[in-house]
Amino acid sequence: MVQLTITEAALQAYDLSRKFGKFTAVDALSFTIKVGEVFGLLGPNGAGKSTVIKMLTTLLPPSSGQAVIAGFDVTHQAPAVRRVIGYVPQALSCDGNLTGYENLLIFAKLYDIPRSKREHRIREALLFMGLQDVAHRLVRNYSGGMIRKLEIAQSILHQPKILFLDEPTVGLDPIARNQVWELVQQLLENYGTTVLLTTHFLEEADSLCDRVAIMHRGKIVVTGTPAELKASLAKSNATLDDVFIHYTGDQLASGVSYHETSRIRRAARRLG
Repeated sequence: MVQLTITEAALQAYDLSRKFGKFTAVDALSFTIKVGEVFGLLGPNGAGKSTVIKMLTTLLPPSSGQAVIAGFDVTHQAPAVRRVIGYVPQALSCDGNLTGYENLLIFAKLYDIPRSKREHRIREALLFMGLQDVAHRLVRNYSGGMIRKLEIAQSILHQPKILFLDEPTVGLDPIARNQVWELVQQLLENYGTTVLLTTHFLEEADSLCDRVAIMHRGKIVVTGTPAELKASLAKSNATLDDVFIHYTGDQLASGVSYHETSRIRRAARRLG
């Protein structure tokens, strides 16, 4: 097996695969993400995107292949990987029966942030996400956009080197989506965080991602900058939607309450 090492890469994957019985969900993926890069993983429902995220975040062991994040192997050094990553999943990761502050306090303890630094980190995250005025409100009374901001705040408390965002704007209205992406841009500018994201909104990938990889039936079929991929069609005024349809033959599916947010995300997760 090829031995991967980190040089200027935040993440390297080589022949990463995952099988469920006889079904191959992810088939020998190889790709590299540079430090400070925003890398988009796109694909139709069932392409294997969420399975890739789960392997890279140590939630699911690979069937074969290797991945290294910030110098740590996801299979053999999983605890070290978890200390250097942040993860915002499709499923709700905050408790509606607690306040925003209380949710962050729990995550600060889970991340082993020293007691002397917890209060500062929590206040800093609330301020950065614009949630300071609702910090002591129960999360079940938050809007969908506020919930997503809180989840991002949870994921960055320990200042991760790479942040995984799995469909971060699913179920959000256009205004809330724009707010989330503005916050992601601020993360890049203020902290130099490396980001791997999946999204069904191709205009977001086009404007935010340095590079994108398009998955189809468990494989990466093409990788490049949005400009490179659009130019590959030799079509004037080509969009990333055109690129997506060209390489996969499919089309992507494109302020709600806590319970509605939960319902929408559960449905999105089932669809993969």
